[in-house]
Amino acid sequence: MEVSYNNRSLKIDGEGKIIISGAIHYPRSTAEMWPSLMQKAKDGGLNAIETYVFWNAHEPSYREYDFSGNLDLVRFLTTVRDAGLYAILRIGPYVCAEWNYGGFPVWLHNLKPNITLRTTDDTYMDEMKTFTTKIVDMVKQANMFAPQGGHIILAQIENEFGNIMSDFGDEGKEYINACADFANSLDIGVPWIMCQQQDAPSPMIETCNGFYCDAYSPKKNDLPKFWTENWTGWFKAWGDRQPYRTAEDVSFAVARFFQYGGSLQNYYMYHGGTNFGRTTGGPYITTSYDYDAPLDEYGNVNQPKWGHLKQLHELLIAAEKILTNGVRRDIDYGDMMGVSVYEFSGQRFCFFGNANNQDEQTFSFEGNNFTIPAWSVSILPDCFIEVFNTAKVNTQKSIMVKRPNEADQGEEPFNLQWTWLPEYVEKIKKPMAHSLKTKGTKYVNKLLEQKAATNDTSDYLWYLTSVNINGSDKVWNKEITLQVNTQGHVLHAFVNGQHIGSQWGKGGKYDFQFEKNITLTAGNNSISLLSVTVGLKNYGAYFDKTEVGVVGPVKLISSNDTMDLSNNSWAHKVGLHGEVNEFYQVEKSNHLTWNAENLPTNRMFTWYKTTFQSPPGEEPVVLDLMGLGKGIAWVNGNNIGRFWPSFNSDNNGCSPTCDYRGSYDSGKCVGNCGKPSQRWYHVPRSYLRNDGNTLILFEEIGGNPSSVTVNTVAVGSVCGNAFEGSTLELSCQGVRVISDIKFASFGDPIGTCGSFATGTCQSPNSKDVLIKNCLGKQSCSINVTEWTFEPSGCQIFPKRLAVEAIC
Repeated sequence: MEVSYNNRSLKIDGEGKIIISGAIHYPRSTAEMWPSLMQKAKDGGLNAIETYVFWNAHEPSYREYDFSGNLDLVRFLTTVRDAGLYAILRIGPYVCAEWNYGGFPVWLHNLKPNITLRTTDDTYMDEMKTFTTKIVDMVKQANMFAPQGGHIILAQIENEFGNIMSDFGDEGKEYINACADFANSLDIGVPWIMCQQQDAPSPMIETCNGFYCDAYSPKKNDLPKFWTENWTGWFKAWGDRQPYRTAEDVSFAVARFFQYGGSLQNYYMYHGGTNFGRTTGGPYITTSYDYDAPLDEYGNVNQPKWGHLKQLHELLIAAEKILTNGVRRDIDYGDMMGVSVYEFSGQRFCFFGNANNQDEQTFSFEGNNFTIPAWSVSILPDCFIEVFNTAKVNTQKSIMVKRPNEADQGEEPFNLQWTWLPEYVEKIKKPMAHSLKTKGTKYVNKLLEQKAATNDTSDYLWYLTSVNINGSDKVWNKEITLQVNTQGHVLHAFVNGQHIGSQWGKGGKYDFQFEKNITLTAGNNSISLLSVTVGLKNYGAYFDKTEVGVVGPVKLISSNDTMDLSNNSWAHKVGLHGEVNEFYQVEKSNHLTWNAENLPTNRMFTWYKTTFQSPPGEEPVVLDLMGLGKGIAWVNGNNIGRFWPSFNSDNNGCSPTCDYRGSYDSGKCVGNCGKPSQRWYHVPRSYLRNDGNTLILFEEIGGNPSSVTVNTVAVGSVCGNAFEGSTLELSCQGVRVISDIKFASFGDPIGTCGSFATGTCQSPNSKDVLIKNCLGKQSCSINVTEWTFEPSGCQIFPKRLAVEAIC
């Protein structure tokens, strides 16, 4: 394929294209999930898939590459191609993405002193070019760029640098020019894009990111209007409530974008997935990256968002020739009401857009009166009959439920048998005396920054020293205060092997001062500080230079004196004892002597182990880790991510409903107040074994594993609230069938899903029609018309059908 562009659209073999793309990040799912995700994306009306390329995942150590498993980029792109979809490859190599360190490997930061990433620093540019070239060469060898007969139609260099470029002054402009020159030299045969980069160096195509991009226009008149990130929801941090964005608002944003000349938009995210292992950034980003996307974290269709957008996509794709070639005429009716008419080869296509966030608008167009709801866009393919309105959702709402593991005739999940092992508290009794359990300890007379000490091989870094107290020195032989200044993100402090306290940041603030009264004894006293990272910062100017760990000073403070320990002899030991010795690997754990009796609960620094049978069927599997504190979980040696169910969200600001009208932001519509930010943890089916599974937990702050359960995720009930003239499709989205029609009313029903009630009038056979057409079936379709139901006697138009069914 030949890929080019003009000021209207991307062109493939000379034909203008409407591109509806969705972001699916390969490391946030599994290779076994990819075919299903692609098919659901295609069924949802997408014709392209976008992904970042994650440098630190592929090159975790200098010149040691990993493209296996869910890091197999070529296999992922092949899956996209096999589904008949285009691909957009955002190489970066900086990605942001709420991903650890923005996708940069930490060894890059440690290559030389004072290196500055995202500048023309020679070392950085050499490494950036080496990795980017490796990716381009790999893709070329697989013949995946469009001119090679492949399906990759766009590539991206850098990412959102324009947001922070001013902080770099002239050097920022030099850097972005260098990136453009380098990208051009790679000769990939398809256009390069730079998102959020106003006036990007030619021939880069600048693009927009955000909740809305209808008002965006590229600075250069010869460039098309592209939207690389339409945020379908928002990410979540520990302590955050659950953000969500309505189907009405997302579709409104999409329709407005295409109404005013847009031709390519990409959902961020279409499938968010899971931050497995230690991949979360932030800091404090949760393991779940669901993002309220059209496909949920586990790959289920998120209704009504998926279906409502599908209807819009089909209309836009069908109008491709008119939208990419036609002449647009805009008519302003005032009060935020506007009509856009596209005309091409005798055909017309109309958008009626009402951006008033309070009032519906009634107006006359070509002799006919129309009423458009507030904050909505109506689409009329012939400029005469409305076939879609963004505020009128005719798609079912799916209520997802967690069901207990049905394996072993109900013995699970309530009787998981746990064994345990303690984790060592490291300490040294006198300077330079090596009593640590593992090798690789660094001794220096200062506090090392954590990234420099660990190279990001572990969340955990011990800072160990000792203090000698003269028995006759009364100043230090009394209760004193240990003061530790840390850039966090979590600190556990021990004196002479005894835990004296723990602390972590709150409200997104991760640097804090730890203070605790302690008592020292005559002679040598050990001070052990365990610093714990929870995802490295991934965004902002010079984010790479943000220090983490115990940066100091560390002081002992008495009533009349202060002892600064910052330049003591400090031992720095990377990782936990059980982590370094891989307690989480099944074969290695089987050679350990786990304690089967006296199971400790609410005890920090404890390893727990159990086994469970795989739930039958194909529904996604999740762990309910309610009752645990904080730590890491492994299933059959696969790290499923950090858990922290003891970290509750704010108790205020939630509402069961969300007014879609008006501009959205991440705090507008939230739920899950006062509950764990994340309780459920995805275990991909491909991680499970037919002969039994091993679950190993490292509990860092104390919890009770007895309440841990294995569950599956499925549709529990479906609701519909469809307008007359539409078709309502009900589906249990799997092998389960509709077992009961809890409510059905065609007329003017009231209420919402879960609390529907009959209005002033209804068709008397409403429920009978649903029972006849849907009961016992996995899915069914109902034409919402008077022809389907007996006359309702309602003197209103349009009537509606409200349904609640049980799966």
